[in-house]
Formats: sequence, C-alpha cells, structure tokens
Amino acid sequence: MSQHRNATVASSAAAASTTVLLTLAAGQFLMTLDSSVMNVSIATVANDLGTTVSGIQTAITLYTLVMASLMITGGKIGAILGRKRAFAIGCVVYGAGSLTTALAPNLGVLLLGWSLLEGLGAALIMPAIVALVASNFAPEARPRAYGIVAASGAIAVAVGPLIGGLLTTYASWRWVFAGEVVIVAMIVLFARRIVDTPPDKEARLDLVGTALSALGLGLVVYGILKGGTWGFVRPRPEAPSWLGMSLVVWMVVAGGIVLRVFMSWETRRLERGEQALLDPSILRIRQLRGGLVAFFFQFLLQAGLFFAVPLFLSVALGLSAIDTGLRIMPLSITLLAAALGIPRFWPKASPRLVVRIGIILLLTGIVVLAGALELGVGPEVVTGPLLLAGLGIGALASQLGAVTVSAVPDEQSPEVGGIQNTVTNLGASIGTAFIGAVLMTVLTASFFTGIKDNPAIPPSLSSQAQVQLDTGVPFIPDSQLEAALAEAGITGETATAIVDENTQARLDGLRAALIVLALIALVALFFTGSIPVRPPGRPESSSPSEAPLDRPTTDS
Repeated sequence: MSQHRNATVASSAAAASTTVLLTLAAGQFLMTLDSSVMNVSIATVANDLGTTVSGIQTAITLYTLVMASLMITGGKIGAILGRKRAFAIGCVVYGAGSLTTALAPNLGVLLLGWSLLEGLGAALIMPAIVALVASNFAPEARPRAYGIVAASGAIAVAVGPLIGGLLTTYASWRWVFAGEVVIVAMIVLFARRIVDTPPDKEARLDLVGTALSALGLGLVVYGILKGGTWGFVRPRPEAPSWLGMSLVVWMVVAGGIVLRVFMSWETRRLERGEQALLDPSILRIRQLRGGLVAFFFQFLLQAGLFFAVPLFLSVALGLSAIDTGLRIMPLSITLLAAALGIPRFWPKASPRLVVRIGIILLLTGIVVLAGALELGVGPEVVTGPLLLAGLGIGALASQLGAVTVSAVPDEQSPEVGGIQNTVTNLGASIGTAFIGAVLMTVLTASFFTGIKDNPAIPPSLSSQAQVQLDTGVPFIPDSQLEAALAEAGITGETATAIVDENTQARLDGLRAALIVLALIALVALFFTGSIPVRPPGRPESSSPSEAPLDRPTTDS
C-alpha cells in the first residue's frame, strides 16, 4: 500500500510539474508569436484599417520597443507583487491588448492594443517566467525546463508566419489576436498550479531608475530599429542627421549615456541602503555575463536568419505565406528535438561544450545555405541548412536559461529575468535591423552595377534608375517589377535584362546577409569561455581548475 501511495504521489507531482512547464512555455510562445505572426499579413492589415504598410510596421516596432524598455522594471514588479501574481496580471493586460487589437477599427486603436497593452503585459510576463521556472523546478531539472521554454519562443518565431498566413488567407488576421485571448484565458486557468515565492515586502519600485532605464533602452532599441531606414552611420537621402552622421548613431550614443547614468544612480541608491531597480554588481558575475552574451548572439543570429530565409522563400521564389511557413518547419522540429533531447539524454553534458557545438551547427547551417544560393535553385535548398540551424539553436536553448539563473541566488531570478529578456530583445532587434541593412545595401549596389554594365539597358535608363532609387532598391518579386516596368512603358529585351539583374541582385543581397551572419557566429565562439563546464545543480567538483567556472564569481 505504501509503495502504491508513493507511486501515486510521484505520478501526481510529475503531472503537476508538466502542467506548470507547459503553462510557462505557452506564455513564452505567446509573447514571442506577436513579433513574427503578422509579418506576412502587413499589407492586408493596413488595407483593412485604412492605413499604410509603414503604419503597421510602426505598430510592430513599438511593441518591441515597449517590451524591451520595461523588462527590467517588469522583473522588479514581480519581486514586489510576487512572481505568480505578476505573471497573472501580465496575462490579463496582454489578453486585454489582444482583444483590443482583434476589434481595432483603425491604426490608433491597434497601437493601443498591440503596441502598448500587449507590450506592457509581455514586460510583466517574461521576467516572471524565468523566476517561476527557478521556483518550481529543482536545480537539476532546470536545464530541461529552460530548454523547453526557450524552444517554445524560438518555435513561435518559426511558425508565426505559417499561422498568420493560414488565418489571413482563409479567415481574417483578426482571428490571430482573438485566438490569443483564448490561449491567455487557458494560461491563467492553469497558472493556479504554479508554485509561487512570497513577495519581497521590503521591495520598492525605483521610479527614477524606471524612467532612466526605459529612456536609455528605448533610445538604443529604437535607434537600432530605425537603422535600416535612416542608415546606421551615413544618413540615407532625406533621413534625419546631425554633424553628417545618421541620427541612429546619436540615439544609440545617447541611450548608452542614459544607461550609464542609470547604473550610477542604482549604485548610489544601494550605497545609501535604498531599494534599487537593479544591482549593477550582478553584471560582474562571470557566469551570468557569459550567459547573457551567449543569449545576445543566439537571438541576433536567430532573428537575422528568420529575416533572410522568409524573404528568399516568399519574394525571391514567390512562395505563399503558407508554403513559406511549411518550408521553415524543419528548423522547428530539430530545434525542439535538441532543446528537449539534450537535457534528457545527456544531463551531465558540459554547458560550455553544448553551447559551442550549438554555435558551430548554426554557423554550418548558415554557411551551407549561403553557398547554395544560386540562380535557379528551388525552395528545397533551405531544408538541410535549417535542420542544422535548428539543432544549433535548440542546443543553445537547452543550456543558457539555466546558466544565467543558476549564477545568482533564487531571490534574484526576477532581476536576472528582466536583464535576460532585455538582452534577447536587443539581440533580436540588432539582428533584424543590421542584417536587413546589409541585405538592402548589397542589393542596391549589385543592381546598379548590373544595369550599368548590361549592354541591353540604355545608359540613360540606368542613370534615371539611380536617381529615382537613391534611397535604395526595394526587395520585390519579379512579377511586381515586371508590372512596374510595363506601366512605365519599358518592355522587350530591356525589361527582361532589368528583371534578370534584379533577380541576381536579390541573391547577392541574401548571400551577403548570410555571410555576415556566419562571421557573427564565428565571433560568438570566442565569447563562450565564461560558460560553466559543469551543469547547474551538480555537486561541486574537487578539481580546483573547475571551481571558478561553477560558482558565481565576480570580476574585481
């Protein structure tokens, strides 16, 4: 009887932990989904709301901006209210935003629901998820739990275009956000099983620190997001500038200065014995810093890859939104397999080794894809590289969450959650903006060189194109270019030559973007030395050579 009762208790505990994990993973999936689900439906949404494509892109940008700017503050609020309560409140706010977006009659209401309310909800939910994994799972179980949570976010990026494409094609884009309301309600229902830690009764919200961190992060993220439009250093024609440099440079510099002031302010508050939004000293913990840097590179590479590959499939090859999503699915499959399989079958694997193998797999997939992009290739060319990239991202996801949180005591996990999500959003923003800028720059240069050297294109037409497209050549499919040329009265051999040069320039831009991603992945390998060699939760080794990597240490 006793053995049967123990087995029943163990089975119930396992079921409860599975429910908790799936609930937290669903929250992460939902938060990440919004950054990718509407990318294939921007034109449709703009038409329905009587606005422009730029207006919808602004809504997506502001969602990222609000979320990234308030992540650190969201982590602190979780400490004040309790992680479970902050998670639930965030879900309610996010659900209200999703409902508002689903019913939005115009751009203004869309900005309120999507950009503001959903961004605020995400800023409460995402740091709480990191802390709740720490409070609901033992140290040895955390690598698997963080791997599943991280994998759910990466899968959301991959399947977002497929979900958005299906609903927009066969129903309405509004059903995406209506569905989010239902999912949020289910998350809140199952969140009752989550084990909470009591709120810190002495914690106080530092309003000056909140304003400084939001302003600094907002300037940096917004500046980076505008880099593709305004130019990162040299201003594009008609873009804002100062002293001959793009306003992006000055925004990032100003944001960095504000963040430095924020750090000084927090340090002074701690020296006076007052509550601070962030303890700057935790950033000197070698293991935490190594995990955050690895997170930054993972999301930069992941965002850049998810920017370039859908463009190749949907624009260069003309695939539909649904087919584009299906072609990206191999990455989701191997990502999930690695994120779940590594902690399960190799629980004693060195995190540093797994992270390095993950980066190498990701690098290999990017290099193989860059080498395969040639005229005449079909969509099947992405399958092998995406399988490798998925394994790499999954390997990183299986380790990094546990690496960062295990570097500090459990009571500091909400703080780490805020920093971690700030770093990942910053990496994703830079990945999308920078790789997009590289792609468009090379595309423009290649196209102008091609039409200038092509004997079938009159020099006068080449000069006219360079004047009219001085802000950059648009990344458009051949069919759209052919229609524009026909409308301008350009037909025959000249039109065919221009379309051929555009096709080649698109591939040159995509290949250059992937080569830059590969170089960044190579650089990332040199920043893995601070990742520990022993998995979190394992007893300390007597080997003195491993000790500095396995205990939270700070640099002097």
